[in-house]
Amino acid sequence: MPTPHISAAQGDFADVVLMPGDPLRSRYIAQRFLENAREVTSVRNMLGYTGTFRGRPLSVMGHGMGIPSISIYATELIQHYGARVLMRVGSCGAIRQDVKLRDVIVAVGAGTDSKVNRMRLRGHDFPAMADFTLARQAVEAAEKRGRAVRVGSVFTSDFFYTPGGEKYELHERMGMLAVEMEVAGLYGVAAEFGVRALALLTVSDHLRTNEHLSPEARQTTFDEMIELALDVAGAQ
Repeated sequence: MPTPHISAAQGDFADVVLMPGDPLRSRYIAQRFLENAREVTSVRNMLGYTGTFRGRPLSVMGHGMGIPSISIYATELIQHYGARVLMRVGSCGAIRQDVKLRDVIVAVGAGTDSKVNRMRLRGHDFPAMADFTLARQAVEAAEKRGRAVRVGSVFTSDFFYTPGGEKYELHERMGMLAVEMEVAGLYGVAAEFGVRALALLTVSDHLRTNEHLSPEARQTTFDEMIELALDVAGAQ
């Protein structure tokens, strides 16, 4: 049965789902990379598609912005449509000088200013971690393609416009590579329901140098990250 946020029928989604934040990027991935892609949901214009990649069924669906949004879609994909592997493919803002625009980050862990994962663990800290096998496969896929990736932790914030103009010096000192808005929530949902998750992130903004990719580039120029995600998906 359809959910309040997804209109697909049972069987419309594959067990592996790529999840970009922007629904237009979902359409782009489906049209550019999948064979026989068909739209399976469009509630609230949050587009979802299923097709095949190298003969394997694969789905792609937008998740919107922020932990609440990705948590809704991830939960419904898992509980109602049988998703077992979820991979966020999205953008982030670099906070270290040695991280550059268009760098691809394999986010193996995520801190957050949100309380969602503490609520899951009755007030205690929760280590929001990627699935190790998926992360290793992403690194190996990058090596095979001769591409460098950054591997490390990121910070998931509930704020896009941070009160007080947060400069993230502390986060940088703690070794975090970038800031975004969803990864800790996705890893929390995956842990709660016993599925596997990974986030691959392309640096679209640099919070130190004030460099930015254009909105058009955010939709269509993340192919290196997407290709790595597809390599991982095809190995499941």
